[in-house]
Amino acid sequence: MPAPKRRPTSDTPEPTPRVRRADLSAAAGRYAAPSPLPPITTGGHAAPPSATSGAAAAPAELDRLVHERVRLGILSALAARPSATFTDLKALLGATDGNVSVHARKLEEAGYVACTKSFDGRVPRTEYRITPDGRLALDRYLDHMEALIRAARGR
Repeated sequence: MPAPKRRPTSDTPEPTPRVRRADLSAAAGRYAAPSPLPPITTGGHAAPPSATSGAAAAPAELDRLVHERVRLGILSALAARPSATFTDLKALLGATDGNVSVHARKLEEAGYVACTKSFDGRVPRTEYRITPDGRLALDRYLDHMEALIRAARGR
């Protein structure tokens, strides 16, 4: 017969409470790096570096659509060549079919890439090209990153 459960008394230590992930991330936040200085903006648009008093200015925010690793890789690959197939992008980025497909669709919905589907014999062929809007978004993103690097180096 099992032993009866004992009621905790003041002498019995309480069981150690479990620590939730949310508690850990909140504790980690106390030791996070300080937030960066607010960006310099003019009327909702990013101020060009020449418009500031000698300091390098960064656009208001990173384009989150471009900033994601796979999407940035897709745009960069397409900026360097006239077009790329789905298979080329998958091999270049080392990503799965699903990753490339989802991220390419997001870029297509934003108008940053154009997708052409055809058949090469009986094999489907999906080809991507960067659009003028996509090239502009990539250029803006790269300008922003260059401004952040200049600011971090104090130039």
